[in-house]
Amino acid sequence: MSDWLEATFLQQRPQAIAALTRYFRDIDLAEDAFAEACLKALTVWRKQGAPRDPLAWLLTTARNAGLDGLRKSQRRSAILTRHREEFHSMADDPPDPDELRDDVLRLLFICCHPDLSRQDQIALALKIVAGLRVEEIARGFLVSTKAMEQRITRAKKRIAGSSVAFETPTPQERAARLGEVSLMIYLMFNEGWSTSGGPVQIRLKLCEEAIRLARLLVALFPTMAEQISLLALLLLQHARREARLDDQGELVALEDQDRALWDKANIAEATALMQKAERLNQVGVYGIQAAIAAVHAHAQSTKDTDWSLIEAHYAALYRLQPSPVIRLNQIAAGSRVHGPRRTLVALDTLANDLASYRWFHALRAAMLREIGDLPAAIQSLNRVLNLGPTGPERVAVLKEIAACEKDLNQL
Repeated sequence: MSDWLEATFLQQRPQAIAALTRYFRDIDLAEDAFAEACLKALTVWRKQGAPRDPLAWLLTTARNAGLDGLRKSQRRSAILTRHREEFHSMADDPPDPDELRDDVLRLLFICCHPDLSRQDQIALALKIVAGLRVEEIARGFLVSTKAMEQRITRAKKRIAGSSVAFETPTPQERAARLGEVSLMIYLMFNEGWSTSGGPVQIRLKLCEEAIRLARLLVALFPTMAEQISLLALLLLQHARREARLDDQGELVALEDQDRALWDKANIAEATALMQKAERLNQVGVYGIQAAIAAVHAHAQSTKDTDWSLIEAHYAALYRLQPSPVIRLNQIAAGSRVHGPRRTLVALDTLANDLASYRWFHALRAAMLREIGDLPAAIQSLNRVLNLGPTGPERVAVLKEIAACEKDLNQL
């Protein structure tokens, strides 16, 4: 397959699968029909050239392939019985952009079905919307291909057995769906950027696919500030990917990263997106997080970073989304301004809420080491080790423990 054809199929897949899912009310049938259309395009487009509207061609061809399959399938009667009153022919005209937008949002929202775990939601979106092969998704989640295939199959069956709204959403429903889909994309990136456990710290494929889905949302909703800000946030984070691990695969702290390795194109694009979002005058949680990331991205060094501004941004974020983790981040930024003793007092207020959160104990250990309480610092670092760090995180913590023990022996 040529690079151009592959890129075209990949670009058109979300809109095509979304429209076909609405038409057939069946995700598996929509995927099979789109695959048939792509196979036909490989032959027809090479001989006759690409059509003026590739999406319209793929939709028409896929619809016909799906109908042919239904005539030969035992699923036909079940599908037609369920949706006979709505099962009408799809026009050959170019698809309506507003209808496609709702189709894609609906499909993403289906992937975010509340009966599914967050990881199953992400895996389903990667398979159905992004079009990743099962083996690619399995590698991203560090599981076997067979295990991932079973998870995706179970997730599809659970969705098929529940009531899914295929009608055009109201403005209120659209806003709720958009928020849930944005959160899924945000968590997909986070799972790739800092895995929840295991030997690997970063899974770039998950990060890249989250960014691709975020771009899709911005293309569908170009005047929604939060979706623009979400894409900016992910790009700012992703810009540091080459500097985050050293040649041995060990974590490099932000203050020790070689900023020359940061992706300046990502940072420039994110900056432009943030400027666009600001003009829309709709500040939300992703906008504030993007502003925090931008302070880091534009600082020449850790010393030049405006930590007071970051602390203020976290305070604003906490007002919108009060949670112990956001408060912890605010305290961490404030530690650069107020010093370790005041930070330790602030951390005491979160001791119960974040007793099982490893980053709480990591920050506490850093502050205890700064004031010279090395035994307590070692105790906090050991607590981090007991809370399931990733492989690279474990190596970094063990180095910190060794450094504390060395300093303690020299006293």
